[in-house]
Amino acid sequence: MYIDFYKLKEYPFRLTPDPDFLFMGKDHARAKAYMDYAIYNRDGFLVITGEVGAGKTTLIQKLLSELDENVLVAKIFQTQLTEVEFLQAVLVEFGLNPFNARKVELMDMLNSFLIEKFLESKQLVLIVDEAQNLSMPVLEEIRMLSGLETQKEKIIHVILVGQPELNDILDSPELEQLLQRIRLRFHMRALTQTETKAYIAHRLRVAGAAQKDIFADNVIPLIYKYTGGIPRLINTLCDTALTCAFADNIRTVSADVLNTAINELQWVPYGARAKAHGRKGQATAERAGAAGGGPGDLVASLGAAGGGQNLLPLLSGIATSLQSIETQLRRIADGVQNASVSTTGSNNRKTTRTV
Repeated sequence: MYIDFYKLKEYPFRLTPDPDFLFMGKDHARAKAYMDYAIYNRDGFLVITGEVGAGKTTLIQKLLSELDENVLVAKIFQTQLTEVEFLQAVLVEFGLNPFNARKVELMDMLNSFLIEKFLESKQLVLIVDEAQNLSMPVLEEIRMLSGLETQKEKIIHVILVGQPELNDILDSPELEQLLQRIRLRFHMRALTQTETKAYIAHRLRVAGAAQKDIFADNVIPLIYKYTGGIPRLINTLCDTALTCAFADNIRTVSADVLNTAINELQWVPYGARAKAHGRKGQATAERAGAAGGGPGDLVASLGAAGGGQNLLPLLSGIATSLQSIETQLRRIADGVQNASVSTTGSNNRKTTRTV
């Protein structure tokens, strides 16, 4: 649509993970350096996390595009798999035919392949994207694979890439053995406002832009406000803004044009959206904790969740009724217990007289 209008060679803000457009912000450069180090220095197990849309998959594609023929890589992007399906996927990535084999046969096939290629001085790497979706049994299989080693070095090197919840999963007590094998964990943060400006300029430059002011300088803070420096969100907003500007025959994206794009996307500022998500998560935790508390805790947690204020009087009334019922039940329980004690004492006296 707007390629010819802005004299571009291609669309600068596609959502596909194109390594040619990868912008090396501070954290992206550091994560890439850690990946390179893990592979070329045969340094075992690496975990990279980042927010949704932070550019993790693009970083993987960039890494893969730079590997030489001596490095054999199994890259797994579909992670909602059983143990058998996961082993099959790894074997397929290594060029083998694992189908119609039982799990024990799959494990033997994979171990034999890894040892054979290692003896041929091949570098073996397993990269798993969206690793936060892996089940516990599959993570256990990965632990077993990462344990293949000689006296001096690992036979296969593992890079797990995922969203922040991957860290919570890895910290669970059930995965203590896997956690001890991880050499390094790094979290990629969002771009800063300065990096956001450089990111937009970089993608326009790669797309062949000759015009230097396609985006006015004063729109950068607004872009950052609504995207939080998340590359995927920056791409979505900038592409929409260029489409709006093109539709109105405007050469430079101004604040008015950007606000039109924001309205069409029906976005709220990124901070408000993140805060709302945070309140939701906090309220969920409070509701879980309320199971061990009184009815008043339930009302407080529902109020914190941002529920309709009209519900609060009704819920408060319910809570009061429940507290009254709870008091009555305690009185009944005390009465039953006292009656039981009295009966026991009477029986004891009767027994004594009989003897």
